[in-house]
Amino acid sequence: MTDQAVDTSGPAGAAGVSGAERSSGATPPQFFGRERELKDLQADIERAGLDTLAGRKAARARVLLIAGRPGSGRTALAAELARRLAEPGDYPDGVFRVALTDHSGERVPAEHTARELLDLLSLPAPPGADEDELSGMVREAFAVRRALILLDDAVDAGQVDPLLPDNPDCLVVATSTGPLTGIPGVRPCTIGGMDAGSAVQLLARTIGQVRITVDPRTAEALTEECAGQPAALVLVAGWLAARPGASVADVTKQLRELPDDTEQPTGARPLARAFRLVHESLPQAAARILRLLALAPAGLADAHTASALAGCSVSAAQTTLDDFVRFGLLRSNGADLPQYEVPGCLAPLLRALLEERDRPAEIQLARARMLERTVRQLQSCRAVTDPEGTPARRKLAGLPRSLRFPNPEAAAEWLRIRQPALLASARLAVQDGELDTLARRLVAALVRALAVHRGTEDAAPELYGLHGLVLDVAERRDLPREKAAALLNLADLDARTGRTKEALTRYRAALDAGRAANDLYATGRAMESVGGAYAELGDFNRASDWYGRALAQRLTQGERADEARLYGRLGAVHSYAGRYGEALRNWRAAAAGYRRLGDLPAQARALSEAARVQEYAGRPQESLHTCREAVELARRAGDVRLQAALQLRLADTLDRLGDPAAAGLHRAAADRLLGDQGAACEIRSTSIKT
Repeated sequence: MTDQAVDTSGPAGAAGVSGAERSSGATPPQFFGRERELKDLQADIERAGLDTLAGRKAARARVLLIAGRPGSGRTALAAELARRLAEPGDYPDGVFRVALTDHSGERVPAEHTARELLDLLSLPAPPGADEDELSGMVREAFAVRRALILLDDAVDAGQVDPLLPDNPDCLVVATSTGPLTGIPGVRPCTIGGMDAGSAVQLLARTIGQVRITVDPRTAEALTEECAGQPAALVLVAGWLAARPGASVADVTKQLRELPDDTEQPTGARPLARAFRLVHESLPQAAARILRLLALAPAGLADAHTASALAGCSVSAAQTTLDDFVRFGLLRSNGADLPQYEVPGCLAPLLRALLEERDRPAEIQLARARMLERTVRQLQSCRAVTDPEGTPARRKLAGLPRSLRFPNPEAAAEWLRIRQPALLASARLAVQDGELDTLARRLVAALVRALAVHRGTEDAAPELYGLHGLVLDVAERRDLPREKAAALLNLADLDARTGRTKEALTRYRAALDAGRAANDLYATGRAMESVGGAYAELGDFNRASDWYGRALAQRLTQGERADEARLYGRLGAVHSYAGRYGEALRNWRAAAAGYRRLGDLPAQARALSEAARVQEYAGRPQESLHTCREAVELARRAGDVRLQAALQLRLADTLDRLGDPAAAGLHRAAADRLLGDQGAACEIRSTSIKT
């Protein structure tokens, strides 16, 4: 949970150095107060630890802990400490901030935290890797860096310990509600309310010094009423700023008259009263929008989110969100595409108020509207990349102007900014279980948008998680076709990252699901992929068996391109197994298939592989003849690189036949085709793939 700042360049600005701030270009907020705590924390860095006292070099990074309840300004204090420590260049590799508790108050899975840190480090994280592997990658990355890591809102030591670098040159600053028992040598800096002078200064910064000067004693009484809590003071200051005619005494009186919520802990009651004061003063429509923001995924919203939740216009929602920023109820990233965040300390208050004031049916309807709007935005985000005149672009033209993007670049930027909220929205929609149809549409639209704007390789970690969500819904709703598709996609990503055994298990499960759905495409694809997994594992007998099963199905369906490809795969595994007769028959069958399809380059590659098999089988003259056929096909196809590669293959064969003069001629021909001896050498070292 990210807390309200201590404070700030705006009523609800957040101090910090997070990856989001780094990418959005938001102005670092102003900070004041907490000087004693800052000095104590800085002194604690130099304090001798147990290792030093024992005459040993510290084995791990030092951990500083700032403890305080939500709304106390612990996150802002940690961020200010990080800024001061980083400013002189003591941590040249940067400051990296991640949250360990999500907006709903649940602990963030260790896998997600590690992935976020790797992303901030610009290091690729393998899709599907478990938390141990990812945490190890994080520790390894920081082992060679001098960096400061800010771990915000830790629940316990179990979240922090796996991320601690084995490097004393790094520093970890953690925030938490209480102590982190289990990490040696950590002394918490516990914070409560601000001192009276800093609290009054915070009020004056928002409402002006004049209103403080005319009644300084009441201003101090107001800070006492708020228990010096920065979050409560920010809300009260926002209330006063919106009412120039109101005095500090007026708001102090109103706060005192509000009853305490006895279900809240004593220390949380001042913030709860300040929030209730602001909420009750809002117009009915604005108050409803505020409550519905409790449904915003990851606590992140934009004008479209608020518009869909409340069923109002986008312009009205935008105005209301900007008002909320002035009141201290939201934070804004300040970007051209504004995104708003509900402060973590206000999130539980919003959820409680929503459940108290709004009916479950209305809440579910608002959630459905938000998901439907998100789906349409994602469809628009993907469609804008299609050429003019395509069906997708014609459909896009029929959407309201507010849902359309002017160009692919604007769509990509929107997707980048909104990606954390979009991924959270997909997870929440699937977890909800009541809107599975919308959840499936949302996940499908998000997968397509990520693939087209970022590419499947770059977006693989996110796609892995999304395919997992599809699998969850398919299993819950007993949808074998969707289950087969999800398993195939997950297995493909496993295979790409070297987890071949895991991929094999999923391919076989996809085969079972495809058969249950009577989906011939899924079963054929699964059988071929099972064969590929066995080939990767070196079990060529099983590989050829599964390729044969897939081929038999393709032959019954008359899918010629798939038939030719599978003949080639059979030829390859038979070659690896040393069954050259079978290999040669299959490569020739592949070449015949490509000939019927009119695919000259593929036919040439198949014949080239047949020539390779003939050479392995000790039939060099036949290999020479077949390779010349392939060269002619490549020439007719106009594929210069393939033609050059085949010329080099011929040269190697002629060398082995004892004809170096002819071999030299073919190498010279390859050089002329490529016009570059270096490129010819590159081709010479590259196998021809079919």
